[in-house]
Amino acid sequence: MAKERNLVRSVADANRHDDSPGEAIVVLNGRPLLPNAGIPLNLDWVREVRVNTSAVERRAQTQVARRTVKKEWQAAWLLRAITCMDLTTLSGDDTDERVRRLCAKGRHPIQQELVEKLGIEALKIKVAAICVYHTFVETALAALEGSGIHVAAVSTGFPAGLSPLAERVAEIRRSVEAGAHEIDVVITRAHVFGGRWQALYDEIAAFKQACGSRHMKVILGTGDLLTLRNVGRASVVAMMAGADFIKTSTGKEPTNATLPVGLVMTRCIREYAQETGMAVGFKPAGGIRTAKQSLDWLAMIKEELGDSWLRAEMFRFGASGLLGDIERQLEHFATGRYSAEYRHPLA
Repeated sequence: MAKERNLVRSVADANRHDDSPGEAIVVLNGRPLLPNAGIPLNLDWVREVRVNTSAVERRAQTQVARRTVKKEWQAAWLLRAITCMDLTTLSGDDTDERVRRLCAKGRHPIQQELVEKLGIEALKIKVAAICVYHTFVETALAALEGSGIHVAAVSTGFPAGLSPLAERVAEIRRSVEAGAHEIDVVITRAHVFGGRWQALYDEIAAFKQACGSRHMKVILGTGDLLTLRNVGRASVVAMMAGADFIKTSTGKEPTNATLPVGLVMTRCIREYAQETGMAVGFKPAGGIRTAKQSLDWLAMIKEELGDSWLRAEMFRFGASGLLGDIERQLEHFATGRYSAEYRHPLA
């Protein structure tokens, strides 16, 4: 029982963050920050973005080389990772039944037997969102009714983002009308390669207008952007245009979320917050498959942006394969034994 009490206490401590007055959503260095409303495009700021690639890579390497949290603190951080997870199915063979199974897993991401062993029934752990194609938005909404879990729809010609702009904007509007709470949009990467920052800004601003009050997560496709400087510049433009979140990848690129890319994006978020007083969320997506990787990402967010970003409103994992390994680690904490992967099916 002492172990279970310590775990619940650790989760409570990990959940604690400074409350912000008024409409502030997070605090950075003691300063309350407002939701991002966007600003006019500042081309001087964009052009001045510089990235020391070797320094970023060294900093990212220190993140994976250090000792991680252990015992009940590790379990608490893994539970936090689950609550920040967007369970995702974006395959060509998706069906309504697969989406319903994914939603059921999102409602109860940890097997009930393991929940009882951990003594965390009162925490009511669930994922942050279910991410699907527009076709399955209504299916997901019905399956998640009353759960408080959001439905995110990928849009704008996902994953390439190369359909005509009017079609991409119309796709957003259809998902909003269908009831999606969040919209994940894809930028035109060619705008970045050509340095067409006004075109990129206008595109994202059009997406934001179509989203209305829904949260917009802007996918940069960092694996396609070639350089960390491109990643930094695209991040800044997306935030200026009103992004609620900036997201690394579609999950379809050869290279998806990496810690160096994450470090550049989080530092852009920090600089934008310091300059504007507005906060933007962050979502690494693709390639995050192990519990250890999730701890590395959480530690980076804590160190770069602070405790108040460590919640679903400001940080998400775009991953599905991750959940099974987290369950295995939690079972090891509870029982001292690792279970087979097949005992923790996702859907």
